[in-house]
Amino acid sequence: MAVYEAFDSDIEVHGQTIRTVVDDALTRFSREYRQLALDALAENGVDDPSPDEWYPQQAWLNTFEKIAEETEPHILDRLGEQIPDVVEWPTGGPSVEDGLAAIDEAYQLNHRGSSSGAYRFERVDDQVGRVTCKNPYPCPFDRGLIRAVARHNAPVESFVFVEERGEVCRRNGGDECTYTVSW
Repeated sequence: MAVYEAFDSDIEVHGQTIRTVVDDALTRFSREYRQLALDALAENGVDDPSPDEWYPQQAWLNTFEKIAEETEPHILDRLGEQIPDVVEWPTGGPSVEDGLAAIDEAYQLNHRGSSSGAYRFERVDDQVGRVTCKNPYPCPFDRGLIRAVARHNAPVESFVFVEERGEVCRRNGGDECTYTVSW
């Protein structure tokens, strides 16, 4: 499965998620990025998304692809960092482990359909974990998301480091990417 290709055509993204990412997260960078996303959504049949509706994930993924093509390379990473602040997020425990494990719950709250994907966290060592992302979103986006969640839950003095370390990668046609997280 490739990046930007939904696992199934019935998978949907909550309109509230789309609105907050477009109106809050992208606007933090520039109003032009917000408009780029709105135009890309419209090109994919999603005009003025309602926060109360659900929309095809493929249209949302096509929007991500357009953003990646039209902006600076780091924007998807930085956009991923904004996600915990702008989308519906579960109330988790205070540890980095709790936060990283909650990514999957947040993903499921904001997506629906037969097999929308998942985030799996496992502890590897003291202050080291592994997050496997099995979804069609771009690698830089997930890396930024994981880093933001780990930073939010890490002790102030911790340095958070996220590195892609899996044997397969979505950029190369795999279904998942695996990141090692140290804090």
